[in-house]
Amino acid sequence: MKPVIRTSLLFCLVCCLSSPALLVAVGQSPAGEAQPPSASGDDAAGEIALTVGKAVVMDFARPIQRVAIGLNDVAEASAISPTEVLLNGKNSGQTSLIVWERGGNRQFFSVSVRPSRSDADARIDAIRRELRLEFPAQPIRVTSENGSIFLRGRVSDLSSSERAVQIASTALATSTSAAKGPLGLAPSEASSGKVVNLLYVDVPPAEKQILLKVRFASVDRTKARQLGINLFSLGLGNTVGGITTGQFSPPVITSGGSSSNGLSNSGPTAVFSNQLNFLAFFPGLNAGADIQALETQGVVEVLAQPNVIAANGKQASFLAGGEYPYPVAQGGSAGAGPTITIMFKEFGVRLNFIPTVTPRGSIRLQVAPEVSSLDFSNAVQIAGFQVPAISSRKVNTEVELNEGQTFVIGGLLDNRETETMQKVPFIGDIPVLGKFFQSMSRNRTNTELIVLVTPELVDPIPAGQAPPELKYPAPFLPPNSPLPMTHPETKDAGAAKPQSPQSVPVEKLIESRKPEKPLIIDQGFSVNSGTSTGGSANQ
Repeated sequence: MKPVIRTSLLFCLVCCLSSPALLVAVGQSPAGEAQPPSASGDDAAGEIALTVGKAVVMDFARPIQRVAIGLNDVAEASAISPTEVLLNGKNSGQTSLIVWERGGNRQFFSVSVRPSRSDADARIDAIRRELRLEFPAQPIRVTSENGSIFLRGRVSDLSSSERAVQIASTALATSTSAAKGPLGLAPSEASSGKVVNLLYVDVPPAEKQILLKVRFASVDRTKARQLGINLFSLGLGNTVGGITTGQFSPPVITSGGSSSNGLSNSGPTAVFSNQLNFLAFFPGLNAGADIQALETQGVVEVLAQPNVIAANGKQASFLAGGEYPYPVAQGGSAGAGPTITIMFKEFGVRLNFIPTVTPRGSIRLQVAPEVSSLDFSNAVQIAGFQVPAISSRKVNTEVELNEGQTFVIGGLLDNRETETMQKVPFIGDIPVLGKFFQSMSRNRTNTELIVLVTPELVDPIPAGQAPPELKYPAPFLPPNSPLPMTHPETKDAGAAKPQSPQSVPVEKLIESRKPEKPLIIDQGFSVNSGTSTGGSANQ
């Protein structure tokens, strides 16, 4: 027999007296709800659906022995008479109801408690009020469907869109109740809900471009002093030889050769690989000396004034210099020697920076200036190649300053003094005379680098205004054609130019603000068996 489910009139009256809000809910008819199947001596199952705060009375044909419900936090069941069970929905969710009848029959019911629409509507109305208070001039519509909140309308900027999503997300926050989910939903339903941002954002105006004026001033001063003497004899006192400290290249003394008949055909000779500064030979004495007495001074000045423009938050770079090749040995195949690959290294005056305009209107700069040059004095020989060293001075810092202000990355001083003295033991220690058996080399280096950086906010040259022209010292080549240059935008002056949209979806605006992919420029080349390809140079 089918148990009859009817609205409990007694329970409704009690609820109406305690809460006026339940009076309206009790008056609804349970028509349309699923009826449980009959129990014909065997265990049976059915489905019951009700709303939070509502109650139903289940009538059974046989007396009831016992009633049990799975989750007391979702629903509450109690027997109010031998054949009647009162089922009350407490929180949204699902549970099971089991009824034992006299005689051993059992009936199983799947109980689904839906959220109260009044609670959900109250939360949505609260979100609408907060949005109206926060954005009085920006109409934002809020709707809810299947636990998700949809935001529609138009806002002025991305910040307003993000704040609207945060306000709407408060409705999806986990309730303090252990069993009650957001918006009165069950925990399983609440976890699947989310805020769907369908707002449109007004297209922002073009951002200011940031001009970075940089001044590089580098001064390198060097001073070197060398003094030394090499003495040699080609027969003085029947002696052939020489005395040297070894610091400066001495001559190579060779004895005289002999002819085929065993007679000497020439005397001792001196072969010079480096004549130094002074060379003296006295034929009457068969003795001589080569002297190194040199004092040098050098001044190198480097001045660069790059002006680079970059968008807000975008990276820009500048390089005034070049690239030099250097060999790199790579392992060859089995039985073959290593392969020499030519790579390239940049040098010169380099500037990398990222400018960002802060909410205060100031400009925060990540700046990395660098000055480098080739140093052949410290070059190395690799597989017959002379590879110069790199002398570099660089700084990497982050500063913040207002438009037009200047900061100086200066005082990068480098003072060095190197002195080398060599002498012949014992003889070099003799006063006055010992100076002829000593050699000395002294080098002094003084370098200084100053970098001045000035950021400014600039606008492009307006359309129609003539850009500045370059001043050539001599007239340039005449044009190849007497026809004037035409501009595509002036062909149809009456045609209306396309207008940019006033608003775009949020995700499209966020996508447009993502940084661009870095440029990849391959400037190398490869030489392999007479064939040139892009990459590196192989020999």
